[in-house]
Amino acid sequence: MHVGVPKEVKVAERRVGLTPAGVRELASQGHQVTVQSTAGAGIGVPDTAYIAAGAQVAESAEAVWADADMIVKVKEPQAQERAMLREHQILFTYLHLAPDVPQTQDLLSSGATCIAYETVTDRNGGLPLLAPMSQVAGRMSVQAGAHCLEAINGGSGLLLGGVPGVPPAKTVVIGGGVVGENAIEMAAGLGSEVAVLDRNLDVLDRLSRRFGTGLQTVYSTAQAVEELVLDADLVIGAVLVKGATAPKLVTAEMVTNMRPGSVLVDVAIDQGGCFETSRPTTHDAPTYVVDDVVHYCVANMPGGVPRTSTYALNNATLPFTLALARHGAQEALLNDPHFLGGLNVCNGMLTERNVAEAQGLEYVEPAAALAKL
Repeated sequence: MHVGVPKEVKVAERRVGLTPAGVRELASQGHQVTVQSTAGAGIGVPDTAYIAAGAQVAESAEAVWADADMIVKVKEPQAQERAMLREHQILFTYLHLAPDVPQTQDLLSSGATCIAYETVTDRNGGLPLLAPMSQVAGRMSVQAGAHCLEAINGGSGLLLGGVPGVPPAKTVVIGGGVVGENAIEMAAGLGSEVAVLDRNLDVLDRLSRRFGTGLQTVYSTAQAVEELVLDADLVIGAVLVKGATAPKLVTAEMVTNMRPGSVLVDVAIDQGGCFETSRPTTHDAPTYVVDDVVHYCVANMPGGVPRTSTYALNNATLPFTLALARHGAQEALLNDPHFLGGLNVCNGMLTERNVAEAQGLEYVEPAAALAKL
């Protein structure tokens, strides 16, 4: 198979779909790989490293998209990239389609086979291709939040962990999954007072056992969310429903009543955000203020640490990339029911139920769509 790796074009996105190590694995199995020139510059990898690993280097994105049987990326294809997709081409990347109607329509119109990292599952119901970026985003959320709490950035002027004789800031984490657990680890490690909200008692029990009595675990209800958010200095939105639009758990009214200089970090923004006042931002302009509350809603947060993020992501995605290259989409997906969950669009059909429900579109079973390839 001919695998193409274009340079990412989303604002301030410096990650890359394949590392030279991944290229070498594909090349050693007889596959052709074309990487766009300078695609690896954001992680400090020159074109020569890709060539040494067995790749060809193309000067333009158009050349990569035109010749490849499969495109391996990091972020969802932007409008100019979607225009280059063609029928039966495989696209393997993050998609986050539920809140993104224009992207969904373009992918359906393309006739391509589009597989989303974030909906591939494992035997335990986890999301193995989302997990590494959730780990990064969870850790970064606290770094970003602590920075936003500084007065020069519009925050209340609090040091997250305080100092002897001065109490620490209060951090509330909404959601105890991978993002939430990593956010808790960072916030607690910096000395913040931390509370976590979740509706899964097993999750709360696990977090309580891991972090001990220093972590306040709270069953999530509307009342509990409101009480904790209004008393918080930093709120991390770490909610995820696989493939679906994130629920709006923090209302605009709550934001109005928060303390001036408080900070909201919405890690769920890729799926539409879990705060009513959230809107996507970029690394170039990461924050805005609503009712004296600082909002950090960067949609590709792990892109801020592209070296760590790229290698962590490739560690998880490479086995799946190799399976697609070796067997093709139909066989690779049908042979693995967990990988099959990653199929979102196929041959003009929408194959992710939560996206179909979010956008009011017809849903087709993935296996049925693949049978028509």
